[in-house]
Amino acid sequence: MDFIPKSLLLACKPVFSQLISTLCNLSFSQGCFPAKFKSASITPLIKKPNLDKTQPSNYRPISNLNTISKILERLFLTRFQPQILSSVNFNHFQSAYRRHHSTESALIFTLDNIFHSSDNGKSTLLVSLDLSAAFDTINHQILLQRLQTSFGVSGIAYSWLSSYLTNRRQSVRVGGYSSPFVCCTEGIPQGSVLGPILFNIYTSPVANISSSHGIQQQQYADDTQLFIALNPSSTSADLTKLTNCLTSLHCWFCLNGLALNPDKSESVILGTRQRSHCYRDVISVDVAGAVVPVTEHVKLLGVTLDSHLTMDRHVRAISSSCFYHIRAIRHIRPAITDDMAKLVACSLVGSRLDYANSALFGVSQANIRRLQRIQNAVARVVVGPAVYKSTGGSTATLRHLHWLPIEWRIKHKIAVLAFKCLSSSAPAYLSSLVLPYVPSRNLRSSDSNLLTVPPYNLTFGSRGFRVAAPYIWNSLTNDIRSCQSLSVFRRHLKTHYFKCAFNDL
Repeated sequence: MDFIPKSLLLACKPVFSQLISTLCNLSFSQGCFPAKFKSASITPLIKKPNLDKTQPSNYRPISNLNTISKILERLFLTRFQPQILSSVNFNHFQSAYRRHHSTESALIFTLDNIFHSSDNGKSTLLVSLDLSAAFDTINHQILLQRLQTSFGVSGIAYSWLSSYLTNRRQSVRVGGYSSPFVCCTEGIPQGSVLGPILFNIYTSPVANISSSHGIQQQQYADDTQLFIALNPSSTSADLTKLTNCLTSLHCWFCLNGLALNPDKSESVILGTRQRSHCYRDVISVDVAGAVVPVTEHVKLLGVTLDSHLTMDRHVRAISSSCFYHIRAIRHIRPAITDDMAKLVACSLVGSRLDYANSALFGVSQANIRRLQRIQNAVARVVVGPAVYKSTGGSTATLRHLHWLPIEWRIKHKIAVLAFKCLSSSAPAYLSSLVLPYVPSRNLRSSDSNLLTVPPYNLTFGSRGFRVAAPYIWNSLTNDIRSCQSLSVFRRHLKTHYFKCAFNDL
């Protein structure tokens, strides 16, 4: 789609920067998006490797757009995004496509609420909703109306967005074949710069609907999780409240051209084993007129949660995936250098061990040992059998590679998240969970930058972020807690944990 090759743009930056800036200024001043940039070439990408490749619904239509058009979109986004994010009508529990937000931050918030409810003697019913082709069914007129009425977009900015959305064309390309261009009357291009925030704007009323019914929610793009704490004495009323919320959401989705997919929606009751017997009669949830059975586990943002949050299934899934890659690395190890082997191991195995590992705080030692065996195995492959024997085993090999053991990596992640909460570089919904310690009278600890550890009744409840983060943060030395920048904090924190892990104090 680039009539000017990207390599040429980069090679002649002084020339093209002036031309592009002039084009952008004209576009913004006239409220018009260039028609030349409204064409997209669609590349269908299979969503998951194990899906049926003969079914079109298993593909994700990724739009290849002109490079200059993306520059124009990014400049507009820089001015447009602060206005949207500061609006009270924006869903602040939407974690996708936002700075400092991630799947892990969304997951931590959801789990913290579950642990907190369990600590108060309640279990949590969680419903994970799935939307069918969400990005492709957005109605342009409804989106423009929402921009105007809910977010105060008007004047030239409104005209520019209207021009951006209308009269777009696309063609599907598979191999060496391309379809004719057709007009897009609905949807926003997946692969564009503005597409994500426009989708968040379009679905922002979901937060108002759920809160009006007293239901908590968390979103990541089109993945929506609704959860409610079930009181054993009023389970029926709580279920009615959730059913009413789901009915309202279903009606709203229908009115806005979006469709719930009951086949991919899931529900699970999460809590302690002692409380699970109170909810044996809750066997299903009504979603969009379909019965969604309550299962023993649910996969949420890449993490498998079982009904008692033991994380056994998740650890088994990590183990299976990591050992697959360890075997692959072992095959190519003789052909690559030590540094390359370490890089590949960190990319393929280390990333899986570290993803959302803050959710593993407080799990059983059996699961920690299982994950540790994975790290030990990949470390042995990286250094080779000879070096492994000469260093003296797994612990010495980890020290040689300067890798923190699993238990300390989990603490490291939570400590970093606590620092981000204090430095305003974490989502507001996470920052609100940690509070500075304010003593009742003047003590030496007043200047120690400590956090308040809230009281809890159960060990299960102490796994929540609101308890785990202050507990780990307060265990650090005052010098580490006083670091001013994230990079300095990370460096000192790893050094401290490295000494603790290998008894090198």
